Amino acid sequence: MKGNNNLFQAELVNEALKQSFIKLHPAKMFRNPVMFMVYIGTLVMAGVCLWIAMGEQSQGSLIYNIIVTFILFITLLFANFAEAIAEARGKAQADSLRKTREETPAKMLTSSNEVKIVPSNQLRKGDVFVCETGDIIPSDGEIIEGLATIDESAITGESAPVIREAGGDKSSVTGGTKVLSDKIKVKVTTEPGESFLDKMIALVEGASRQKTPNEIALTILLAGFTLVFVIVTVTLKPFADYAHTPITIAAFISLFVCLIPTTIGGLLSAIGIAGMDRALRANVITKSGKAVETAGDIDVLLLDKTGTITIGNRKATNFYPANGVDERALIKAAVLSSMADETPEGKSIIELAGINPLSYEVKNPEFITFTAETRSSGIDYENTRIRKGATDAIKNIVTNAGNTFPPEVAERVREISQNGGTPLVVSENEKALGVIELQDIIKPGIKERFDRLRKMGIKTVMVTGDNPLTAKFIAEKAGVDDFIAEAKPEDKMNYIKKEQSEGRLVAMMGDGTNDAPALAQADVGVAMNSGTQAAKEAGNMVDLDNDPTKLIEVVEIGKQLLMTRGTLTTFSIANDVAKYFAIVPALFIASIPALQGLNIMGLHSPESAILSAVIFNAIVIPMLIPLALKGVAYKPIGASALLRRNLLIYGLGGVIIPFIGIKIIDLIVSVFI
Repeated sequence: MKGNNNLFQAELVNEALKQSFIKLHPAKMFRNPVMFMVYIGTLVMAGVCLWIAMGEQSQGSLIYNIIVTFILFITLLFANFAEAIAEARGKAQADSLRKTREETPAKMLTSSNEVKIVPSNQLRKGDVFVCETGDIIPSDGEIIEGLATIDESAITGESAPVIREAGGDKSSVTGGTKVLSDKIKVKVTTEPGESFLDKMIALVEGASRQKTPNEIALTILLAGFTLVFVIVTVTLKPFADYAHTPITIAAFISLFVCLIPTTIGGLLSAIGIAGMDRALRANVITKSGKAVETAGDIDVLLLDKTGTITIGNRKATNFYPANGVDERALIKAAVLSSMADETPEGKSIIELAGINPLSYEVKNPEFITFTAETRSSGIDYENTRIRKGATDAIKNIVTNAGNTFPPEVAERVREISQNGGTPLVVSENEKALGVIELQDIIKPGIKERFDRLRKMGIKTVMVTGDNPLTAKFIAEKAGVDDFIAEAKPEDKMNYIKKEQSEGRLVAMMGDGTNDAPALAQADVGVAMNSGTQAAKEAGNMVDLDNDPTKLIEVVEIGKQLLMTRGTLTTFSIANDVAKYFAIVPALFIASIPALQGLNIMGLHSPESAILSAVIFNAIVIPMLIPLALKGVAYKPIGASALLRRNLLIYGLGGVIIPFIGIKIIDLIVSVFI
């Protein structure tokens, strides 16, 4: 997905130019009230030119009116071009995605467990197919059996292969990716045309883009400004008649077009589209522009500890048996309880023990899988019940059976937790055997990133299944503001609801099915592409890179979108000042010579003043397209400091630059008039 960042590639420009003319259709222009008024003005001027050609003498020369009409037409094209170039960039991304969606043969398993080759478009939700080394995955699905190395570069742009396996939160695969090794059995999770890739293409092309609430509000505000200037322009007519000053239709329309906020009106759609595009270039697919916009207003950020704040894939480092328990008995119980544990932690326990679980030759084993409710897993065989899990979960098992939880085990748990490790307690037949120590490492540079978020005014909250002692140690070391320890799915949901009830906007990331409720509840929910289908459906963004810290980047993209829209609106309204000083004196200077004092730019003549203002009004739109697409640079320096900086640069600059620009254009225009 990370392609050429050149804003004006030849093929994109050619497509945008063609679309600029297509967008002149009245039905399309009507959606933008500011530019629609320019559209009407252009049509009126075309009629005036025809009127003059038929013999009308009071509206000035035909050439002058044709030039004004042409400039207004160019203004429309420039505004359409801004939106079209933004859309063209999205469509170029969609084309690259579409190449991965080519029909591929699928090895579907029949009810009799036989392999049948069918086109991928015949796969239905619930079907099962097999993929081996070299196969293209034909549809979105969940791995139900096996493990494989997968090349996701067609989707993410990253060449490094990833591992996907059955069980856990890394079981999701995307159609169009390629299996590099091993064999997997996959269950289809979507119907044809509803795959993740299909949705991505629709979103990237802009077919699903709806105006965001802020964008709608700004459109209403701009429409209000436009209405005000309609009234201002119309009321000038009686003043002109009273002063016995003939004013041409071209002058009235030029004044109106220059006073209404055409700059932001022409760039507004492009800014919104570019916001989604910037998210896409960060390898984040957004399900709506609203999600990106909301990210800019986030107050609270929920982050998983494992894989986000810490490196993840915690590894077993030590076995600590209880008093009177042989270490070999603890190791045996730990290994047997990890036989069916597909998590990295479970595998590391067997690796640390250095024992093949099959060597114990247990009969008729029944595996107990881990759940967020029980927070333990294990195995039952013959008359033996082994459990491994969180301290409080195993302690409840032990004490509920009437046994005593060893104090030395509790002390060891406390020591491991204080040192930032994660203790797993092992029990056999409701008696505590000892503790397994898991260790993780805080990611380098994460503290600095949280400091950056704090400067943005965002509260960071670490979510972890660890006990409070471990959670507190990691939270203090990483520099987060708060933490949720021993978190269950409902704990995340309740925390989000609590923050939202106090008027805050909350963002979170997740990849598991148990994260889905919280992702759906959060104002911004970022799901990992490698996560479960439930998580991807619940969130309003999907991170293709599976980088849990991407939330931080998404927040900055959202803030940049809001800043870009705000600064260009400020600039657009501010630069009307210079146009006022250019056109109003030109209208009345013949009958009211005292207005010469308002001609502070010393413009050559009324005709050159009007033309210069209209030309500047047109060319400022394409000049600002790169800024609209790239976005205003964001720095976490606080809201008040940002406001001062933007008012100074775009407010004061929006007043000064038009004075300079109009004067330069006047010097050029006056040569030909």
